[in-house]
Amino acid sequence: MDQTGSDRLKTALLLLAVAGLVMGLGFYLAGEAKIADLFWTAGVLPALAALVIEILRSLSRGEVGLDIVAALSMTAALIFGETLAAAVVAVMYSGGTFLESFAEGRARREMHALLSRVPRTATRHRNGGLEDIPLDEIAPGDRLLIRQGDVVPVDGAVASEAAFVDTSALTGESLPVRLMRGAEAMSGATNAGEAFDLTALRPAKDSTYAGIVRLVAEAQASKAPMSRLADRWSLGFLLVTVAIAFAAWWVSGDPIRAVAVLVVATPCPLILAVPVALVAGLSRAAHFGVLIKGAGPLETMARIHTLILDKTGTLTDGRPQIVSIARADATSEDEILRVAAALDQASKHPVAQAVVAAAKSRGLVLPVPTEVAEFAGEGVVGNVEGRRVIVGGDGFVARRVGRVSGAASSMAAGSVLVAVAIDGHMVGHLVMSDPLRDGTGAMLDGLRREGVRRILLATGDRADVAERVTEGLGLDGVRAGLTPDQKVLLVLSERKRGPVMMVGDGVNDAPALAAADVGVAMGARGAAASAEAADVVLLVDRIDRLVPGIEIARAARRIAVESVVAGIGLSVVGMIAAACGYLTPVQGALLQEAIDVLVILNALRALRINPRALSPVSLQGPLPIDLGEQTKSVA
Repeated sequence: MDQTGSDRLKTALLLLAVAGLVMGLGFYLAGEAKIADLFWTAGVLPALAALVIEILRSLSRGEVGLDIVAALSMTAALIFGETLAAAVVAVMYSGGTFLESFAEGRARREMHALLSRVPRTATRHRNGGLEDIPLDEIAPGDRLLIRQGDVVPVDGAVASEAAFVDTSALTGESLPVRLMRGAEAMSGATNAGEAFDLTALRPAKDSTYAGIVRLVAEAQASKAPMSRLADRWSLGFLLVTVAIAFAAWWVSGDPIRAVAVLVVATPCPLILAVPVALVAGLSRAAHFGVLIKGAGPLETMARIHTLILDKTGTLTDGRPQIVSIARADATSEDEILRVAAALDQASKHPVAQAVVAAAKSRGLVLPVPTEVAEFAGEGVVGNVEGRRVIVGGDGFVARRVGRVSGAASSMAAGSVLVAVAIDGHMVGHLVMSDPLRDGTGAMLDGLRREGVRRILLATGDRADVAERVTEGLGLDGVRAGLTPDQKVLLVLSERKRGPVMMVGDGVNDAPALAAADVGVAMGARGAAASAEAADVVLLVDRIDRLVPGIEIARAARRIAVESVVAGIGLSVVGMIAAACGYLTPVQGALLQEAIDVLVILNALRALRINPRALSPVSLQGPLPIDLGEQTKSVA
């Protein structure tokens, strides 16, 4: 039965139980006790039948739950003539399952919002006109029209001068983002400004939004380890309940006391509180751009003791940036950058693309290069506005212009030097490095406040680079020069100390992410392999979202435990009172109903978790999760 059919059945059982209880009370007050018993019994039987069927299904799967207590209490109440108590239990149980369904539905509203926003068609430019086509027909290179209010259907590059998009449904960012021509727009974002054109970069099935929807489906289908633990506890609780009930009957000789004990124990808060609190935690985490693939990883996140961080693209930005421009003659810095970027437009090398991006960010107009020749891994040679330009490594350019290379000796570890020559003369150098992400130190401090005891760096880069980048961060260890297999071994060795979280973004991080207790992928720009292997995906390209993510996980787990302890404790007190004759079956049923409502309301507090660690940020052009074929290899 699908979710809609199950919800309708729960609603029908609740209505029948309430109708039977109310009609029976009416006839009872009118002096027709026998007719009242019939109505109460009629209201109980459908709920009891549905409950027995569910118990048999659970037993066939090898699961023993506390639904058995509910079935025993209703059956015992009917056998011993306590039909009113049985009717109250039927209303209580059907009402509890209905409330649980309602609570989970509310807790998933952010995730359902994602699913409901999936567009069905797109508008494509074709032969001078526009046509509406299904998403599956969109191919890379298609030019699409995104009207105001439309959801971006696929990942693409803005083909108009600018676009104004709202990414709040995906990242939790409240402010819309302005994207300039050529910037990548994330599928699932909403056009918050004027209509703009978009050039599709990948098919709909490989776009960011499709990947998010798949992750959401996995999250919704999961079951938390804590819930399984609750199932194991349920057998012990069932035995205790039955023991107290028989002891009360044996000592007093009154079977009604046993019925009262069973009624007070039904249903148990273990059934309701854990899933409600953890699913609510999933919802809150998704709202802040932390997509957790189920309640299991969320519960594990709450117990993390060790964090292992990749360097490039995780701890650092992952994109080299120009930190200075060294002039060798009278040529201005802007002219050196403009000429180098103009030639680098012909290269797809990450450093070349970073030079082009830096020039565009300064508003420099780049002419089209001609007669370009690229030497893989070394540099590019070509003509720019009639001048012969060489851009590349210092040694490569120095050899071409007849000079001795030596500028690299003064560079800091991890820096990249790009030499620029014009018409056979060295005009300057672009000094580039991969900077540490803003707020990294504060993020690490926040993680320690949340209970993370050990924080390590694991990178394939050189040791001197890793030491320079992490200087002053207070890490507990730096492991450099690691292969993917060695990263896995590091994760496995650290797991002996306690639960381990691994954070990475590249293909070579995927094995370590899968080996960790919780793998976290930098989903905004990470590789497909890492996103698939990870348990958690950061939808926004900010590693500091780890802190609110862990804070939400810990708070949700704490609320779940509080609800269970309070509910079970109150139930045990009620059972003892019933065993001693202080509660009738009807009073016991009403008491347990109040306990269940309280624990569910307490579990719903997880929907209002507000991470202290999260500060308002403004995204500057979010980049999409790449779920297509990638061969990115990061240190």
